[in-house]
Amino acid sequence: MNSDPLLAHPEAFPRERRIVKTDEFSSVFNLRPVFRTAHFVLYVRPTDLPQARLGVVAAKRLAPRAVTRNTVKRMTRELFRQIRLPAIDCIVRLSKPVNTKAGPATTAALRRVLKAELAQLFARQCLPENRA
Repeated sequence: MNSDPLLAHPEAFPRERRIVKTDEFSSVFNLRPVFRTAHFVLYVRPTDLPQARLGVVAAKRLAPRAVTRNTVKRMTRELFRQIRLPAIDCIVRLSKPVNTKAGPATTAALRRVLKAELAQLFARQCLPENRA
């Protein structure tokens, strides 16, 4: 059996790839946003760790339905796993409302828009001029 958590399951998102502590979030949030899209803001901080880490913030006031917040987080983690990033801490924060309590939770069109924006955020971090 493989002991490397990054190779054990290709779809896994191990704890060492996540930003989980409040002070880790705060240290990244203290920096200026690196990039914005219509619905997201990306904060980045270079680290000495061997891999990139991700934190996702989807506030209830911007996505009132839990299914929408979970969809945003799931899509963000999925794209983060697929893109090879330098050793950075990334926080993706939802910055604009994506739906209302009265409207549909997630539609195919909304998912496409959000996925395209997230891909754009991460692709920008792969560019050589954005590396620390």
